[in-house]
Amino acid sequence: MQAHEIMKTKVIKVKETDSVLSVIEKFIEHGISGVPVVNDTDNIVAYISDGDIMRFIGKHKNYVIDMFSFVSVIEGDDVNFEERAKKILDLNVLEIANKKVIKVTWDEHIENIAAILGEKKIKKLPVERSGVLVGIISRGDVIRHSFSSLL
Repeated sequence: MQAHEIMKTKVIKVKETDSVLSVIEKFIEHGISGVPVVNDTDNIVAYISDGDIMRFIGKHKNYVIDMFSFVSVIEGDDVNFEERAKKILDLNVLEIANKKVIKVTWDEHIENIAAILGEKKIKKLPVERSGVLVGIISRGDVIRHSFSSLL
């Protein structure tokens, strides 16, 4: 079984020019926890998850701030939670999104998809064909398709 046989083709996504506010609105509206970030031609340029947002609004030690490149946005530990939460809303999505996107091609085999999701400890994989976003596969999709014929 290949990715295109199990992927969802209706993908909630955001544009690289969107704000974090628009991402959070999509999370709330659709009950999701992550979305691909695409450019004008639907090429995947990043991925943002609720974990990226949590890392930003949580209280940080200086070495963590440096590791996640938040120094220019957070002035230090004296910034309180509410201030960090408000400040993030106006940021461009690319300021906190993960630009090293783990993704698969539309013809990737399900066993490789399962391995990637398990080993990388991620919830979803964007699917691309000829560099363009065409779908998304979750851990639940893999479980349903792997075991539906056995139950």
